[in-house]
Order: sequence, then C-alpha cells, then structure tokens
Amino acid sequence: MTSRAIEALSLLGLAMRAGAIARGTDATRRAIQDGSASLVVLAEDASMVQRQKVLGLLEHRGTPRAYLGDRADLGAAIGSGPVSAIAVTRKSFAEQVLGRLSAEVDGGLVSEERR
Repeated sequence: MTSRAIEALSLLGLAMRAGAIARGTDATRRAIQDGSASLVVLAEDASMVQRQKVLGLLEHRGTPRAYLGDRADLGAAIGSGPVSAIAVTRKSFAEQVLGRLSAEVDGGLVSEERR
C-alpha cells in the first residue's frame, strides 16, 4: 500500500472520530439516500452484491466514489471489523480523502467508478 493510500486511511480514521462516517453498507445506503454522503469508499474486495447495493443508488447522483484497500484495511482504519463500504458525511473530510486518492490512480486507487 502506498503512503498516500495510508494517509487516506488515516484521514478516514480521523473522520470516524469526528462523527463524519457512516459505517457499513446499510448506513452508507442511508447516507446516500438522505443526501448526507459527500464521498463513498468501497473496499476492493467487497462482494458484487454489496457493491451493487451501493453503486445502484449512486448511478444517478454526483456523489464521488473510490475504492481503497480491502475490507479489513477499511474497517481497521475506522476502528471496526471488516466493512465493504463507508460514506464520508462531511465535505471537508471528503475533499481531503479524494485529494489523496486522485493522485494514486496507478496505485490501485480510483476516484471514480471502475469501468
């Protein structure tokens, strides 16, 4: 994992402590539906079913999405067990995380939906 990916995970931990994270697929879906999600982060090893639950809601919304680490990495970053998806609910945190991720496209991180 690159240093920028580690920085992004650290920022997610800080956002969690600040109360700016919706943790898990169901909470992420609720944040998307109520408009509070500023960024959706999916684990690279999330099951297709979990991905589709989230990506289906994002299909016609402008909410940025990113893939970062595996479920264990994502969960550990926010002080939790493995999670497939999280939503960052504060724009300032979302912008900082996206800033780290957008520089890492070749390192396995994507700041837009995978094709």
